[in-house]
Amino acid sequence: MTTAQSGSGDIQRSLELLWGLKEAPTRGPKRGLTLREIVRAAVEAADADGIEALSMRRVATDLGVGTMSLYRYVPGKAELLELMLDHTYGAPSELDRQPHRDWRTEMEALARGSWKMYLEHHWLLQINVARPLLGPNALAGFDFAMAALVGLGLSDQERVSVIVAIDNFVSGSARTQINSLEAAKRTGVSDTDFWAAQEPILTTVMQSGAYPALAELAEDSFALTGEDFFEFGLVRLLDGLADFVEAASAREDRDDRDGRARSS
Repeated sequence: MTTAQSGSGDIQRSLELLWGLKEAPTRGPKRGLTLREIVRAAVEAADADGIEALSMRRVATDLGVGTMSLYRYVPGKAELLELMLDHTYGAPSELDRQPHRDWRTEMEALARGSWKMYLEHHWLLQINVARPLLGPNALAGFDFAMAALVGLGLSDQERVSVIVAIDNFVSGSARTQINSLEAAKRTGVSDTDFWAAQEPILTTVMQSGAYPALAELAEDSFALTGEDFFEFGLVRLLDGLADFVEAASAREDRDDRDGRARSS
């Protein structure tokens, strides 16, 4: 369930802050804050208590300053959210940007990096990013992913579609895992206890013969973690994409041969 919307604030001001196109205030509070400090404090607050707990007042309190001090640096919560998103995305390191790995290895790294990011910052999946503002980190990450798919015979639309397919899979898997973690945290009932409470009824139901396929399942059929499901799905997804890439490469080779034949 989303509780906040990217792109809902002052778009121009948000982009100026993201790209450092506006000078810092000449007369700040006594403490002498920096925008980086404010963003870091906001991320820490959201990590600790969720995006619902985030407010300018909360961030100011955590920083030990008056709330109005923050408005010298950022117009409001909506614009602060854009800075938080780009901060958590991070930027690919120079080492990562070196073209030393094949496309599948790069896509695996991209997927696992996103999985780790979502698990470290649960609140990211509470943000509707259907209309994102692209800051330097988000743009660098997207550029890195697109570059990893160059030279495979894919059209630009196909490269974008590959990246979106992987991101959709990762975010969906992460949402399921986080929902499970949050349910245990909210209720104080572990997954083990939750399913154990249903066992007597389910045992009786299985013995009725109404669900023969389920009744025949081995006892350890569900002894899998969210990460196990993620890894299984990621490999299968990449296997399918590998077939797609191979077909695209063959198509490109065939088109090249046809083009040379026509010109000769």
